[in-house]
Amino acid sequence: MTGTGPEGTPEWLPRRALVIGLARSGQAAALALARRGVEVVAADRAAVADAGRLAGAGVEVRSGSEEESLLEGVELVVKSPGVPAESPLAAAARGRGIPIWSEVELGYRLLRGNPLIGVTGTNGKTTTTELLGAILRAAGRRVEVAGNVGRALTDVAEQIEPGTSVVCELSSFQLEDVHEFSADVAVLLNLEPDHLDRHGTFEAYRDAKLRIFERARTKVVPRGFGLDGIAFAADDALPAEPRIPGVHNRENAAAATAAARAAGVDDGAIAEALRTFAGVPHRLELVRELRGVRYVNDSKATNTAAARRGVASYDAPLRLILGGSLKGEDFAAFARELPANVRSIYLVGEASDELAAALDAAGRAYSRDGELARALAHASVDAEPGDVVLLSPATASYDQFENFEQRGDTFRRLVEELA
Repeated sequence: MTGTGPEGTPEWLPRRALVIGLARSGQAAALALARRGVEVVAADRAAVADAGRLAGAGVEVRSGSEEESLLEGVELVVKSPGVPAESPLAAAARGRGIPIWSEVELGYRLLRGNPLIGVTGTNGKTTTTELLGAILRAAGRRVEVAGNVGRALTDVAEQIEPGTSVVCELSSFQLEDVHEFSADVAVLLNLEPDHLDRHGTFEAYRDAKLRIFERARTKVVPRGFGLDGIAFAADDALPAEPRIPGVHNRENAAAATAAARAAGVDDGAIAEALRTFAGVPHRLELVRELRGVRYVNDSKATNTAAARRGVASYDAPLRLILGGSLKGEDFAAFARELPANVRSIYLVGEASDELAAALDAAGRAYSRDGELARALAHASVDAEPGDVVLLSPATASYDQFENFEQRGDTFRRLVEELA
């Protein structure tokens, strides 16, 4: 591949590239390539909301198309994280020997040697990434938060100043197609079964996550993972107690502390951020207290491991809302091990049947409410002063919502509307 764009264009850039998937990161990749003189064709199975903006930048947009002919003359494919590896165009590209990169691989190559901290894991990624951003700001450093949260890494690479640090949240989908991506500090928080509908097996999911370490300079891992490098544990000494609730968030704080120390941040800045960081939306977010009942939005709990952590964060009686779209998880152990302070359970979404079967086997009572509004109304009637109404769904959101953010925003609005 050779660059043909303006002076300063990296020589590794292709003459022609195909971007598959045109959500946030795909659009950022297409625009970044086009601005560097690359001929870009961008394809998505669905209609593209910002097709005009892409076309105005010189991108050839193909909506509703997966024709193999789109690969003619293409030297590079950039695949958005939402596109499975076995999708027709990706599979055809592999068959032709065309390199496939994730958007974060492209973004990494476009960075100007900026310090980079990468964060992955099944749960806690966004909280730890945002906390690391707060720590670096407390230390007086310029920082951008990117990747699976905030801006796409390619978008950040377009505008970042030399010397600015990047904290990048990385999903298993984003790590599938990295090749030269290298973090100065790479953080793995935990590994539990997730996204089995996409990866097929836990082993395949694990292997995608572990790619964060292939070229990392410093590794931050939970003690006992058997990887060389810096290790943290939940009981390691912290310079201050974190403001955010829950044992799992103490583990996230320990990981962020270890990563920040590895990046040369002093304990004073770390302590300041731990004391002041209030958490992020949709992660144990206290929406409102009404008549002595707390309403908590934990919509980001899109698997059973995350929901377990949400439930374990409270000693108070819980009114728990579960359900959404399925991801291939078995709910049996989760249902069996729900603690006694879960006083009532309200099921919504397509996972209701599987959750109900698991709860029946565990001897736990529940109600089928179908939709979030009905479940919240039911829970608010049942709740007594001192209780917590907790949306911690243990499932994805794609049956009734576009994403977990929309689900959490809907919950927040419905709570605010309670009389």
